[in-house]
Amino acid sequence: MQTTNSVLMIRPARFAFNPDTAINNRFQRAPRDPEQAQHKALEEFDGYVETLRQYGVDVLVVQDTPAPHTPDSIFPNNWWSSHADGSLVLYPMEGQNRRLERQKGVLKALDQHYAIRETIDFSPLEQQNIFLEGTGSMVLDREHRISYACHSGRTHADALRQFAERLNYTLCLFHAVDRHQSPIYHSNVMMSVGRHLSVVCLQALPNLKERTALQNSLHDTGKEILTLNWDQLESFAGNMLELHDKNGQALLVMSRSAWRSLEPAQQQHIERHTQPVVVNIDHIESIGGGSARCMLAEIHLPTLIAQKNAPDPCPPTTQRRVGEVLRSYRRWLRKVVP
Repeated sequence: MQTTNSVLMIRPARFAFNPDTAINNRFQRAPRDPEQAQHKALEEFDGYVETLRQYGVDVLVVQDTPAPHTPDSIFPNNWWSSHADGSLVLYPMEGQNRRLERQKGVLKALDQHYAIRETIDFSPLEQQNIFLEGTGSMVLDREHRISYACHSGRTHADALRQFAERLNYTLCLFHAVDRHQSPIYHSNVMMSVGRHLSVVCLQALPNLKERTALQNSLHDTGKEILTLNWDQLESFAGNMLELHDKNGQALLVMSRSAWRSLEPAQQQHIERHTQPVVVNIDHIESIGGGSARCMLAEIHLPTLIAQKNAPDPCPPTTQRRVGEVLRSYRRWLRKVVP
């Protein structure tokens, strides 16, 4: 299924401007008052979680720890992803301090609540300076098994190919830049893909062949395209994520700045397909350089309760009958074989 009703979010302990990632994330802005960064981020985070739960989204919150200091832990979707077949994928991260996020208890929390069949670990690619930062680097069409990705210092072709081969995905690769012609660091800041709607800044693709290929892929898989301009891209309108509530109703989660940047006709377009869920994360966006989608790690794993309640492939009644047949066969065998 393309969307999920369950997400994991990391409640920050020491949210701050991260110089390690600011090298190629042009969305980050150093705060005027660093001492207030954590306090304001915590207010926005708690409000975000409450809003999602009001809309019927299941949110698993993991509290970050002060040490080791991981200023970007609030964006967990970059270092792991989960999949409906029970696989958990770990990714190679460019930022040194972002690699420390794997030590913060997230995997333990997932293991306590969900059935993980297999862990696929691409993180050793870091030793070769090959990076692929999860569903930041890739925007996944899970139903059609297509990975949309723009080339960048954080998204390497070798890692993309390994992901595609291991998880049976097709790649749709392209180059994307901002209005200043600098490479866009993550694909999910310029596009999102839902069940029937895709939000994309096509201006960001300078190569017309690549732009056409992207449009054709989206159209061929039944997506309507909502096109963004530069101002909307810079307001994080590309950084949306479609979820669904407990009744299957589509929800499109986005920041307040993203929603306000849209024209009325664009807002109406979204409302025809989904219920907009708008959250105020102005402070987190400015300092962290990531928005609503970046803060959500989708959970596509089966729950342990569902796993326990799944039908037994060989229930006790069947087991007894099989046992009776085997015992009858042994008695017959003893009679005919001297």
